[in-house]
Amino acid sequence: MKLKSHISFGGPIKVSRQFPTRQRRRTLPLTLLFSFLTLAIFLSFLPLNLPAQAPPPTDPPSSPSMLPLFAPPNDRITSFIDDEQRVTLRGNVHPSATAQNDAGEVAPGFPMEHMLLTLTPDAAQQDALEQLLDAQQNPESPYYHQWLTPEQFAERFGVSDNDTAQITRWLQDHGMEVEEVTAGRQSIVFSGVASQVESAFHTQIHAYKIGNELHHANATDPEIPAALVQVVGGVVSLHDFHSAPMHGPVHKPSPEFTSGGSHYLAPSDFATIYDLLPLYQDAITGTGESIAIVARSNIRIADVRQFRTSFGLPANDPQIVVNGADPGIWNSDEETEADLDVEWSGAVARNATIKFVVSKSTNSSDGVDLSAQYIVNHNLAPVMSTSFGLCEASLGSSGNSFLNSLWQQAAAQGITVFVSSGDDGAAGCDSASSTTATHGRAVNGLCSTPYSVCVGGTEFNDASDPSLYWSSFNAAGTQSSALSYIPEVAWNESGPGQGLWASGGGASAIYTKPSWQAGTGVPADGKRDVPDVSLTAAGHDGYLMCQEGGLYVVGGTSAASPSFAGIMALVAQHAGARLGNANTVFYSLASKQRAGGASAFHDITTGNNSVPGQSGFNAAIGYDQVTGLGSVDGSVLVSHWSDATVVPAFQATPSASSLPVTAGSNNSLTLNVTVSGGFDAAVRFSVTGLPSGVTAVFTPGSLAAPGSGSSVLKLTASSSAKAGVYSVTVSATSGSTRQQMAVAVTVARQSSGSSVRQ
Repeated sequence: MKLKSHISFGGPIKVSRQFPTRQRRRTLPLTLLFSFLTLAIFLSFLPLNLPAQAPPPTDPPSSPSMLPLFAPPNDRITSFIDDEQRVTLRGNVHPSATAQNDAGEVAPGFPMEHMLLTLTPDAAQQDALEQLLDAQQNPESPYYHQWLTPEQFAERFGVSDNDTAQITRWLQDHGMEVEEVTAGRQSIVFSGVASQVESAFHTQIHAYKIGNELHHANATDPEIPAALVQVVGGVVSLHDFHSAPMHGPVHKPSPEFTSGGSHYLAPSDFATIYDLLPLYQDAITGTGESIAIVARSNIRIADVRQFRTSFGLPANDPQIVVNGADPGIWNSDEETEADLDVEWSGAVARNATIKFVVSKSTNSSDGVDLSAQYIVNHNLAPVMSTSFGLCEASLGSSGNSFLNSLWQQAAAQGITVFVSSGDDGAAGCDSASSTTATHGRAVNGLCSTPYSVCVGGTEFNDASDPSLYWSSFNAAGTQSSALSYIPEVAWNESGPGQGLWASGGGASAIYTKPSWQAGTGVPADGKRDVPDVSLTAAGHDGYLMCQEGGLYVVGGTSAASPSFAGIMALVAQHAGARLGNANTVFYSLASKQRAGGASAFHDITTGNNSVPGQSGFNAAIGYDQVTGLGSVDGSVLVSHWSDATVVPAFQATPSASSLPVTAGSNNSLTLNVTVSGGFDAAVRFSVTGLPSGVTAVFTPGSLAAPGSGSSVLKLTASSSAKAGVYSVTVSATSGSTRQQMAVAVTVARQSSGSSVRQ
């Protein structure tokens, strides 16, 4: 079932759900059927031209040995769904849902609306998806920038129709309403009450008192029938411990935007500091592009209009998409986040269309998750921004799986996803307003997947002599006063009694290091490190914004993420195409810069993200876990984006696509690995699909960095090996990148008098 929305400007869009109706089967007259068959035969002789969004070919001529880069879904629910045969989904109790905080069970009729059930691909689909994502960013691949629609994604990597129907019936049998199967077939949206959830998932929903706040959550890990375990990843959340906005304290500016030691960031200041003015002069302003903003509180259009008028921006109302019930403006903090994101993404890409998607949070689902999945499954924009955070431990295994799969789907559709790294330094599980960190090092789970760009924070280093960087007056119309680029340090405004306000960053506890995350400074920790890039985020020289008719100043990585999304819209306009996961280009450009290429990044080498109670990381030459690759020179980034079209990559090629081996003997082929685009990592080898009695040995089993060289695959067939032709898959893997090659192995019977070759 799909959501239908009606697009309008300047006001909320109501989303209505439409359900299919049953229709009677009809048969075609014989003469009409014959006409259709004749037409089909005629059309089959016409040439086929694939449009840009067409499904990629299953067997590109340039790589005949590669396996197809998609795997159509197979039915995996093959046995009766028995509620008595269950499997526990570990790691899905929120850390604050403890016996100490327990305030008792909720009422049976306690509403639990718009829950998200995650659906998982099988191993073949996941392997094919990872190959496709790599190929979509490889200019040498026929799949380069061949983006999918959500429906095409479902056909290749989603759950089968039969399995989806069985899961839907199971939910309905427990009394719950299935509202939507998302277009990519990676999740199901459903609603019910506590008693139904407890019956279906064999858990209990309790109230929890934490300080002055009352929350609701599952007390134990949920369970599902064993028959569903291959398809169902779990429920994203059964609680209301929602993500937090990643903005700092809000305050009124001084009467003058430039006054004594106080300076505030107007849109034209940002354009001056990050070198966007040459782009604007060349009409690179975001025209024809769009940016989707994730939200869970609505806004006042009047505030956006006031902001744009106050700072000399052209009139350009955002589109407001209300997904389901309108939450309205339910508190000042959430309104600040929504206003900041809309105003600043549109301030940087001043002529882009801002598509503001708002979903109401419920007792069991975060509106952030609902808005994010709406954007991706409606393919709403080529760029999107999320300025919320929740650490990996608090998300739980199902929450992390949901976000990783959603951002994977976004990347396959060509959507560039930006997420704030967080405002609590290295202490990602603590609140930025806390006085002391108590939960150890952690990172924001919304941005730690390999498929999103994690945006950290910097601070302008202008205090010693502001006159070098700021004019003593504001320009008429735009209110700008910045004179040039301002040197930056890592954002860290934490301190005793001042909170933990600092750039979020560190190493993921879940994800391994992607192959593209390489270069000077990248830790050799085998883990996904964040952030990737940064922009100013400090309350010092904070961002100006309008809210409820007033002018305010705010900081935080919440401002950095939508601002970077605005820069990315300028890149997309100049490129004339969607660009997908931008990290593959960011890291390549940084490596080229280190080798004398264009200076797209301002390398931040001073500061840290240590906060009271938790040591963090230091800014350093090259990449660091405080500011990533640094901030950007927007004009250089846009004009030199194509410099990175040759991305770091490796190519494994077998010396033969088939290998005969006689029972009681052995035979070998050679795997040759070449690297390009500055690829510099180890490559290891494996093989699957061998028939019984046949063993494999690689010599060597892996190639050390930079990954180029050869390995000999030796297959030995025992005398009892059964004769036949077998399809064997040979894999070459580096980080999350895997190349698979199909090799036809023919086992022949042993002839009399033969012996094993050495």
